[in-house]
Amino acid sequence: MWKKWKESEFFRKMKQIRVNRAVYLSAVVILLSLAVVLAITAATNRAKKNQPDDTTDIPSVTEPSTEPPTQNPPDTGDTQPTVKDEVIPELSLPVSGKLTQKHSVDTQVFSQTLQEWRTHLGIDIATTENAPVCAVADGEVAEIWEDPKMGWCVALTHSGECVTVYKNLAKDMAEGLAVGNEVKKGQLLGYVGDSAMIEIAEEPHLHMEMTVKGLQVDPLEYFSAAVIKTLSEDTVYEEEIGK
Repeated sequence: MWKKWKESEFFRKMKQIRVNRAVYLSAVVILLSLAVVLAITAATNRAKKNQPDDTTDIPSVTEPSTEPPTQNPPDTGDTQPTVKDEVIPELSLPVSGKLTQKHSVDTQVFSQTLQEWRTHLGIDIATTENAPVCAVADGEVAEIWEDPKMGWCVALTHSGECVTVYKNLAKDMAEGLAVGNEVKKGQLLGYVGDSAMIEIAEEPHLHMEMTVKGLQVDPLEYFSAAVIKTLSEDTVYEEEIGK
């Protein structure tokens, strides 16, 4: 009976169904296992990508150089100022005469021409008209010009960033005088005139100004005591007006 059952068509079909079911179940299990493995792998890769790169926070270490430090050679150029260039020269008298107006910045003085009180950025040395005006120190002619207020002017540059300016000159300068010329102490620059319109009411005089490093200074501070004494005792102007 059992033998006939095993050999029957129904038994063979049932057996085949069980075999196929086992194959299907095995395939499903394999697929599920593969899916789990792939999911775990993907999650692990994402976690690695989100982790910071520790190597970016490690500062680079520079090996100390074994070469000796480079030393700059001493500057031997001609641009370095010499001691002579830094010293302001002692001034000689620009014109023979008498000091009539001092340098005044803080205290105003009365202007006979303008009939008003005002500062006076220089000194006035009264003398005769056409009296020779000379350089007070070695230097170079920086500028020659006609100022609408102070008339004909000459500016000289000297050592120590010093500039002397001679104003109220006559139009005719010393022969050959030009911008860029080197001049020596006592060299003729021009003559006293009456070209300064804002000082035209004053007696004939030289108006002299001085700057050091661009700042106005009192020229009397750079004259010797002997020169200043001649400005207070000079009789040339008194003799001229007494004639």
